[in-house]
Amino acid sequence: MAHVPPFDPDRRLFPFESRWFESEVGPVHYVDEGSGPPILFLHGNPTWSFLYRGIIIRLRRKFRCVAPDYPGFGLSTRPERYGYTPAEHADVVSALVRHLDLTNLTVMGQDWGGPIGMRVALDNLERLRALVMGNTFYFPPDTFAIKAFSYVMSSEPMQRQVLRRNILVEKLIPLAVKHPLADEVMHHYREALPTPKSRVGVAELPRQLTEASPWLGDLADEVRDRLANVPLLLVWGVRDPAFNRQYMERFREDFRSVRIQRLDAKHYIQEDAPAEIASAIESFLASVAPAVA
Repeated sequence: MAHVPPFDPDRRLFPFESRWFESEVGPVHYVDEGSGPPILFLHGNPTWSFLYRGIIIRLRRKFRCVAPDYPGFGLSTRPERYGYTPAEHADVVSALVRHLDLTNLTVMGQDWGGPIGMRVALDNLERLRALVMGNTFYFPPDTFAIKAFSYVMSSEPMQRQVLRRNILVEKLIPLAVKHPLADEVMHHYREALPTPKSRVGVAELPRQLTEASPWLGDLADEVRDRLANVPLLLVWGVRDPAFNRQYMERFREDFRSVRIQRLDAKHYIQEDAPAEIASAIESFLASVAPAVA
């Protein structure tokens, strides 16, 4: 049975051609815009590639901008035999990277896109040029705010709320941006998750904040051992109460070459500060040598 996306994005807001990668778990949606050195943009929860539209529009003149939707997110397939774990998402994204033969690659991750992006970077180290990370992590989160969020959102009553009422979109996204989002923007987040069945992946990731601790612990060790010399740009929303300065400082401890662009933004920095992020990425990559083939 052919995969039918949950809706058609408005070309005025998302003026990109939808492309499809036939992954091992089913059709994965992605956008591939512009030409030049590639940048892979990885979203978190409960968002999708739409989150990066303002950055891609600004960077596609000079860069090849690739932004996938993980299975269970955006326009991608909702496979039944899939755990919706970050490890599985990273495997799918790595397969896409190899399918597109992306080299001299910069990986950007935010929210869950951080650990997923770090795993992709480690699994494709010979292709890697640089990293861009914002309001994210790659180690077991140990602050009270994140652990409490995971505990509460993993409870049966809150899981029902996520599945039945889509509260991560309806409540979390508006709270996690500095500037209120227009109705048509919220519509694109809602319509990507139209039914309880379509929200299984979104419901799983809060549980993974604690369930994936062994995977995240191993990832952190590998990042420290194998990525410490990779140039890193941090684009960090200083108004994010969850992924705060403590998380940013952890990156600075583990990486030797770090540039920081602080943003007057909350958690979803791509919505609050797309122009500043695009400018920071362009300036950063102008100072980073291409990867050696």
